[in-house]
Amino acid sequence: MKGFFEWFKSSTKMKRWMFLILIGMALVCYSVSEIIVLKEISFFEVGKIILMFVVGFTFSVIGLISIQKRTLEMLIETTDSRMENKKNINIKSLIFNKKVYNEGPNIVVIGGGPGLNTVLQGLKFYTNNLTGIVTVSNYGNIPTDSRKALKLLPTEDIQEGIVSIANNQEEMEKLLNFKFTEGQLAGLSFGDIYLLAMKDVIGDFSKSIEKSSEILNVTGKILPVTLDEVEICAELDDGTVIEKKDKIPEIVYDKVTKINRIYINPTNCKAAPGVIEAINNADAIILGPGSLYTNVIPNLLVNGVSKAIKDSKALKIYVNNIMTEPGQTDNYTVSDHINAIVEHAGEGIINFCIYDTGEVVPEFIKKYNMRGADLVEQDPQKLKAKGINILKRNLSIISDDHIRHNPNAVAGAIIEIICDDLKFRDKQNDPQYLMMNAKLKYEKKAKRIPKQSKNMNDKKDKKGKRGNSKFASKYSERIESIRKTDDKIKEKRRLQKEQEEKEKAEFLKETKKNKSKK
Repeated sequence: MKGFFEWFKSSTKMKRWMFLILIGMALVCYSVSEIIVLKEISFFEVGKIILMFVVGFTFSVIGLISIQKRTLEMLIETTDSRMENKKNINIKSLIFNKKVYNEGPNIVVIGGGPGLNTVLQGLKFYTNNLTGIVTVSNYGNIPTDSRKALKLLPTEDIQEGIVSIANNQEEMEKLLNFKFTEGQLAGLSFGDIYLLAMKDVIGDFSKSIEKSSEILNVTGKILPVTLDEVEICAELDDGTVIEKKDKIPEIVYDKVTKINRIYINPTNCKAAPGVIEAINNADAIILGPGSLYTNVIPNLLVNGVSKAIKDSKALKIYVNNIMTEPGQTDNYTVSDHINAIVEHAGEGIINFCIYDTGEVVPEFIKKYNMRGADLVEQDPQKLKAKGINILKRNLSIISDDHIRHNPNAVAGAIIEIICDDLKFRDKQNDPQYLMMNAKLKYEKKAKRIPKQSKNMNDKKDKKGKRGNSKFASKYSERIESIRKTDDKIKEKRRLQKEQEEKEKAEFLKETKKNKSKK
């Protein structure tokens, strides 16, 4: 009985539709009774009865459809263990069918590092059919003692990917990163030992990683892009060739040059089992965010990967970086990032681009400026000219004094594109659409994900300068304050230097004078 009264709480939003159905039924009953009791009926009476019947029937249908839709939304809100900030609804009489998640869209995320993990972390709240494709390359880094001892391929990105799709991220991270300190296992990490054991049990490294998703009870799966040990190499504009990934930013920055192209060695490495199949079955393929030349592009250079993406009918979405990277993407715009991907992988690799509004607190931008990084400049007109659809959203958050992508905001933008595509294909009644759209509305309300700004803030004035953006208007006083402070510091240093030089000159003059007296 208690469960029955739960339906009438204000938080369920059911009473309005029940009331609409009652009104509809009353109108239908009244119109039918009028026909029965009237002995004579005029044209006016006929019209009134028909109108009441139609209105009543319409109200009833709308009420029934809305109740069904709201019931599905409540199923998600009350039984989804992965949903954050749940509403205080406890309808125990409802049973959630996990098929709603299992039949969610197939989403493949390709990349590496924190960027890939950010996207996976957000998308796991929308679908179970999630695949992260990462590399097993050491990228020129020195192997860990654990890897040397176990003779294991580099799996750091794979382990981090598993952590990002775990239902309990914190506990999973502690488990996989745990290092033994005593006995014969001293210095070895549990994650490396576990993956080696799985490889020996299953007999295939790629299948063992895929099987780990079931054993560890995580949402989705992680696949290595290749089982070959590869190195990332760079050829610079001045002809210099760099064969170690970790040396690329340093040498590029020192030489004040740009990267001409990135290639992997060996060049004939094959895609790991399951990678091409995952791409072929995908409803959406996500590239980035992450280091453009060392995390995103190298995955596309593995044989068969780029071709599979281009041949796929899936939505191909690129999530652009918020900040430039010193030694990699200095002074790059959004279109420069996409041009680099297209130059390496070919046309047809991207048809959607999601990028940040650039509304970042100036103090943090200044910290990045001191390290040679800056906000990625937005040039949407060039993207439109290339036929790329753009989505501008507030994606940034500050985490540990770093500017990062907000997992929920990035996932929300991706799901918004998928929902719009389903709506375009007239699939509004598809359970997949209803589930994602309901969660998207909930997240927007709970997290207050800002909608796309109507002003693109990218127009240039007649002199060719960028117009005042929303960011510049919002923080204009603070930016001006920072500039004035910097100018004062520079002026103070200049005066101190002049004073020191003056004192030094007087000292030398006095010394010379004393010597002449002697």
